[in-house]
Amino acid sequence: MAPHDGLFIDESSIVHTLEHARAADAAAVRDVLAKARQLGGLEAADMAVLMNVSDPGLLAELFSTAERVKDTIYGRRLVLFAPLYVSNLCANECTYCAFRARNTSLVRRALSQEEIAREIRTLIDQGHKRVLLVAGESYPKQGFQYVLDCIDTIYGVKNGPGEVRRVNANVAPLTLDEFRELKARKIGTYQLFQETYHHQTYAAVHLGGKKRDYAWRVTAMDRAMEAGIDDVGIGVLFGLFDWRFELLALMQHIRHLEAAFGVGPHTISVPRLEPATGSDLASHPPHAVGDVDFRKIVAILRLAVPYTGIIMSTRESANIRRETFALGVSQISAGSRTNPGGYAEDERLDASQFCLGDHRSLDEVVRDVASLGYIPSFCTGCYRLGRTGADFMDLAKPGDIKQHCDPNGLSTFLEYLLDYATPETRQVGDRCIAQALEGMDEWPRARSRQLMERVRAGERDVYC
Repeated sequence: MAPHDGLFIDESSIVHTLEHARAADAAAVRDVLAKARQLGGLEAADMAVLMNVSDPGLLAELFSTAERVKDTIYGRRLVLFAPLYVSNLCANECTYCAFRARNTSLVRRALSQEEIAREIRTLIDQGHKRVLLVAGESYPKQGFQYVLDCIDTIYGVKNGPGEVRRVNANVAPLTLDEFRELKARKIGTYQLFQETYHHQTYAAVHLGGKKRDYAWRVTAMDRAMEAGIDDVGIGVLFGLFDWRFELLALMQHIRHLEAAFGVGPHTISVPRLEPATGSDLASHPPHAVGDVDFRKIVAILRLAVPYTGIIMSTRESANIRRETFALGVSQISAGSRTNPGGYAEDERLDASQFCLGDHRSLDEVVRDVASLGYIPSFCTGCYRLGRTGADFMDLAKPGDIKQHCDPNGLSTFLEYLLDYATPETRQVGDRCIAQALEGMDEWPRARSRQLMERVRAGERDVYC
């Protein structure tokens, strides 16, 4: 059985590692970067050395190394998804969040299944294939069954040539039996953020509700993986405590999961605090992370866990998102709304969880991504073919996963261009596909062309 006390987060070890790294010089930094280029990942001491980099020349070397590692493993693919907020009901009192229980200025709402189906039809009509279900950390009278019903509804909606092919879930920590029920609903990734791994800060910002229990939250991934959910996503809400501490604690969490289950998280999210209705703390982060440090966070994570996906949300501006694509980001949300009903209805800011930094539509984001030479991918093939957890890593580490992901990315991108794109985006996308094919090796190029021929002939959801 996995431990249920959360003692795998060793704060004294983190403090010692950070203090020891302060003496690192340029030669030590370059030694770590050389190690990172071997694609074997980094340990806490290595990460701490990179955290202290401030010299512009060394920063450039850090960023170029991250770009090299990202390109080697992921190529030019960027997976796109949309968050679907089904509820903003919450019994927790988290001082940084608009959903907190005592925030009387927020309009509370839990969508009915009919309203969820309407939201999904809207997302499908935009071209989305992946959805992250998000719920406040309490439920309507149905309890956890509400979440299960939401997943069934999402998978059940078909609209024209489109459908949602993979539902990921970001919901409150569950019991082992509840995680088994979630697994049975065929979700993709279970996602949950610790927000901060620093015990004192955690207690200071979580004033009420089940979320006050640090250990119950930090061990949620143990229960999820015990229940058979082998794709999990973790993350930190940067700005609550020192980002350097948080990164090393995050690494301790990763190493714990690897030791206990043989595989770490499938994804890591890197949200920064953004203003939220009714939260002064969100507007004035106690440990605000500047743009340069934020880019360092992404680059260091890419080098430390090179085969783990990094998610960038629409909390960030379009410019910051662009800058982080090369540094390590592999998944992005697009056209997001953070209030229940926000897609089918006009966005209601008084019901949103936080303020967005990127308000562009999916089509605008796709066009921008393609113009930069990245392939917007809507692929969900790995989930349907069982390439998850350790099986995914077995293909990713020798680089074999690209033989599947590149063709699947192009075929799903072509689907989007044919079914949903504006003429301007279609033109940019066609050029992007042609350029991507030119840069491929013979086998994936041939496989990509085969899949795209089937898409052009009218087939949908083709993958290898």
